[in-house]
Amino acid sequence: MAQTDRFEIFIVCAPGLEQILLAEVTDAGFADPVAGPGGVTITGDWPDVWRANLELRGAVRVLARIGSFMAFHLAQLDKRARKFPWGEVLRLDVPVKVQVTCKASKIYHAKAATQRIETALRESHGITLAEDAALVVKVRIHDNQVTISLDTSGAALHLRGHKEAVGKAPMRENMAAMFLRQCGFTGAEPVVDPMCGSGTFLIEAAEIANDIQPGRSRRFAFEDLASFDPDAFAALRPPPLQLTGPVQFYGSDRDAGAVRNAAMNAERAGVAAATGFSCHGAAEVRPPDGPPGLVIVNPPYGGRIGNKKLLYALYGSFGQTMLTHFKGWRVGLVTSEPALAKATGLPWHPKGPPVAHGGMKVWLWQTPPLR
Repeated sequence: MAQTDRFEIFIVCAPGLEQILLAEVTDAGFADPVAGPGGVTITGDWPDVWRANLELRGAVRVLARIGSFMAFHLAQLDKRARKFPWGEVLRLDVPVKVQVTCKASKIYHAKAATQRIETALRESHGITLAEDAALVVKVRIHDNQVTISLDTSGAALHLRGHKEAVGKAPMRENMAAMFLRQCGFTGAEPVVDPMCGSGTFLIEAAEIANDIQPGRSRRFAFEDLASFDPDAFAALRPPPLQLTGPVQFYGSDRDAGAVRNAAMNAERAGVAAATGFSCHGAAEVRPPDGPPGLVIVNPPYGGRIGNKKLLYALYGSFGQTMLTHFKGWRVGLVTSEPALAKATGLPWHPKGPPVAHGGMKVWLWQTPPLR
């Protein structure tokens, strides 16, 4: 498969964020984006795969669908897997792991199908297999069609490569970026997070405002593929940007350790000059000088941290602080508990679709500019 060959690319996101990811993919100029359950499909080539991993903030991982064929029984799967041109994309010196799912097909035993694919890779193509391999071959057998994809990301893309210090139940970077987008944030307004934890919302906001690539600090699985061109990929990475301020993104937390961690994470991300952090409770937060913007917060919500019954006072206090001191500002709040959101007394729009997060469903609640 040459770099100029076009194929389907599936960009995975957290369920519930497909339409927001679709907007990001469309804005980034990728061809023929179509949202579906769990992500967005585009048509592209290998440089599009590299760019999607490097630039898309809302992606969880990027799957390259490198081919498909029909198979109605295991012997046919074995034969056609042996003929598949694995060597065009896989290297002999890089081990792979095979994952197979079967649905609505005459081949229904995933373990047996996995064995056939692994045997074809090893015996017909000399490719090494390893359970701990970073490069994963994903095979989906649905309605007797075998679709072969490569996980080109490796580690999940919310692992940007520069946030080392995290607290309890952190917001994942790709979800934070999509919630910021959902709140209408484009980078041109200040952002305040009065329960900032490890600083995820503010670091993402600073990167969006300064057009900094989210994947700039990490490595990807596609760098171990036969189709990888290091020089062409290097051309997609601009030189590091040196920010000089002013501070536009403000975080605070009552936990001094969280504040220190957030500041260190912002420093490693290269956005320290655009961010400021302080230690105090959410009720003491005040707007910075200048025009209004966005307050966005991921507070405790019982199932995540703490006892839900004890959180109503926290939410109520937060809401009163917003109504008293943040007139003209919009508020975005993420929680799994509608009752807690309503306890703020804030004038919420109807809540958005549920989003899968850490084994539970959460919602983004948004207000109009407060009056």
